[in-house]
Amino acid sequence: VQLQASGGGLVQPGGSLRLSCVTSGLPSNRVTIGWFRQAPGKEREGVACIRRSESGIFYAESVKGRFTISRDKDTLYLQMNSLKPDDTAVYYCAQGPRVILSELSSQCSNDHRMYNWGKGTQVTVSS
Repeated sequence: VQLQASGGGLVQPGGSLRLSCVTSGLPSNRVTIGWFRQAPGKEREGVACIRRSESGIFYAESVKGRFTISRDKDTLYLQMNSLKPDDTAVYYCAQGPRVILSELSSQCSNDHRMYNWGKGTQVTVSS
């Protein structure tokens, strides 16, 4: 199933954006879904991950308190508030295997543990 992120754009520092990713075609609920980003010249990094049908959320330290990941039956969301220029990147949604809760941070910190990647959406934070 092809994941597709949307909702990116150009926003001023301090502004907000909401990203969406349709997940309704995924064959299983027992997976991890999450958001990753890649800035120019940098490696891809995990932003936030959530277990699709169970409790458990991970946030990277750099976005804690500013970003909120959520999901409903069909869609994954990333609400981004208080955006900073350092948040400028291409944002991707991705799927990975279900892990136990204690493994979620490790999974979300290592993009090699995710196996289904959607096309990204550009987020640019600039005045």
